[in-house]
Amino acid sequence: MTGMDNNNVLTSTQIVIEEALRKLGYGDDMIELLKEPMRLLTVRIPVRMDDGKTRVFIGYRAQHNDAVGPTKGGVRFHPDVNEIEVKALSIWMSLKCGIANLPYGGGKGGIICDPRKMSFRELERLSRGYVRAISQIVGPTKDIPAPDVMTNAQIMAWMMDEYSRIREFDSPGFITGKPLVLGGSLGRESATAKGVAIMIDEAMSKKGIAVAGSRVVIQGFGNAGSFLAKFMHDAGAKVIAISDVNGALYNEQGLDIEDLMDRRDSFGTVTNLFKDTISNEELLALECDVLVPAAIENQITASNADSIRAKIIVEAANGPTTLEATRMVTDKGILLIPDVLASAGGVIVSYFEWVQNNQGYYWTEAEVDDKLREMMVRGFNNVYELHTLKKVDMRLAAYMVGVRKMAEAVRLRGWV
Repeated sequence: MTGMDNNNVLTSTQIVIEEALRKLGYGDDMIELLKEPMRLLTVRIPVRMDDGKTRVFIGYRAQHNDAVGPTKGGVRFHPDVNEIEVKALSIWMSLKCGIANLPYGGGKGGIICDPRKMSFRELERLSRGYVRAISQIVGPTKDIPAPDVMTNAQIMAWMMDEYSRIREFDSPGFITGKPLVLGGSLGRESATAKGVAIMIDEAMSKKGIAVAGSRVVIQGFGNAGSFLAKFMHDAGAKVIAISDVNGALYNEQGLDIEDLMDRRDSFGTVTNLFKDTISNEELLALECDVLVPAAIENQITASNADSIRAKIIVEAANGPTTLEATRMVTDKGILLIPDVLASAGGVIVSYFEWVQNNQGYYWTEAEVDDKLREMMVRGFNNVYELHTLKKVDMRLAAYMVGVRKMAEAVRLRGWV
């Protein structure tokens, strides 16, 4: 979560969690328990670098609550990783799992490092060192990691191998997002984008907009953004603008998505190859049917919410719209699909991978896609119904749906 005020992210999450629990009729004791992770482990990982020197990296693993079942969530490698961010992300994972009705609580991990400045072998040693450091509190029935920012299937493979060595038995269910040959699931790589595309479909039908010929703007062209651009393009929508860290490309008639995907580098940057670019601010203010923030947090704020001219906002990134901006765009009649609902595709297909590992029986991509659509649509309908019934914004409705199962599990276990 680069360049953000981390305290704000945790605080605003806690504000909405409290509001959701109060609306559901829970008291201060439940709020006190669920507003922070139950466990946060900080580790120091010595790694021998290629020059022979040893560097010590700091890593974290947060586990929000395991009343429903084992915790689940990604591991990110980034220079800006910190304790507060990891806590907030673990709470968001709990909400995603609750909305999708998965048997998990939320977890999250991270290491303060810059993988772009490390060699392949250094990354392997770091990945294995992290697993050794957290091995006591993770496992297929305790806490299941997954890929996140700047981690991938190869890093998951090293982590699984290290965990299997420590436990002395093959443990594919310890981690998800693995390569297919090591027990990965078909459809995992594009799962987040597929889930977002399903949410766009549902939101458009509520607004009476046809997908074919609709205008879509996507901020961010990484894994989620680029796959989503392709899915929308294939469905007949016009993707009129995309952006990356260097700027944005805009074409009223629709961009050539296939060409852009071929030309982008491994970090999702492509705009540096073009002279005619617009700024990210201009991109957010474009008139369109659907705006998808798929980059980083705090992009739609009180200062620019008035300039948004989309009919629908679907959050593919974590926390791209502030609480104040959520109120402002909702008051304008824009339908906002919050991150904890819109980007749940990744954790849903991670769950499918874990189930397949536990059974030793693997599904076709069509089976994965069908099950994903079914769970995403059910989650959308539950949130949308609560939003209309209780007359609350979609974010609060999503938090209410997301936290309800966990609060009930806590109550029935007798913790509160």
